[in-house]
Amino acid sequence: MAQLCSFGNFISRYLPGKIQKISVNTGNECPNRDGRLGRGGCIYCNNAAFSPGYTMRLRGVKEQIEAGKRFFARKYPEMKYLVYFQSYTSTNASDERVRAVIEEALEQKDVAGCVVGTRPDCITESLLRWMGQTAKERFMMVEYGAETAHDHTLRLVNRNHTWQQTTEAVTMAHRAGIPVGLHLIFGMPGEGRDEILGTVEEVNKLPVALLKCHHMQVLRGTELHRRTANGELTLPEWTLDEYAELCREVTARLRPDIMVERLLAQAPPAMVVSPRWGVKNYEFMEKMMRGNR
Repeated sequence: MAQLCSFGNFISRYLPGKIQKISVNTGNECPNRDGRLGRGGCIYCNNAAFSPGYTMRLRGVKEQIEAGKRFFARKYPEMKYLVYFQSYTSTNASDERVRAVIEEALEQKDVAGCVVGTRPDCITESLLRWMGQTAKERFMMVEYGAETAHDHTLRLVNRNHTWQQTTEAVTMAHRAGIPVGLHLIFGMPGEGRDEILGTVEEVNKLPVALLKCHHMQVLRGTELHRRTANGELTLPEWTLDEYAELCREVTARLRPDIMVERLLAQAPPAMVVSPRWGVKNYEFMEKMMRGNR
């Protein structure tokens, strides 16, 4: 059974003291939007649903870090920080540009390291080797948006990468000595319990340290919203209790060394069409931890 955890639980494996993530937008667009791989992006995506407001104004890396530090330092003055390159695809640029952004972040006071969020088809082995060398002195981690192990679903949602690319990217990062996180979405169009558990079995084969999972949300104005509204696509209609039962089965089947930080999406309520459960991830995780005892 996987270990349910908070971010603090997970990062304590690597760094001492109080550590807070600060989200930073590199300004790099998603290759699935800018024409490199496709146009329009994934049919479910609305980046504003998970990016802090200060990152969307495209200030420089240093300015975004300082804004994040001002917000969090009021609660924990002695805190150290991890810079989380979260919005869109942070490595959708030359290796030199990505390295420069990471180096700028690491130069800032009280920054203990970086977490690089990206797509599995938008990373190079040379960049990962450099990150691995950097990780000998500062914490480095990579998180890949994998979503599902089923290529037919990835095509359906206009994801424009394959599961094979995910396995290769995870393996390259692990070989470079970098902890790897994967993001999964449960309840993609055409996927039910069997498909989700099939993805879990594939994840168990990979050197993954951390999972972030959440249910598929329909967000206003997305292509998924349009297609579900007109009946072109359907999604599972779980109750919160049914979804919790699915998550218990998922965590029971995952390798015990894998830590799970998230099981629920938390888009701003005004953006959410369905499901409107009104529960925050930490509340759901607490419910899961009680239920798994």
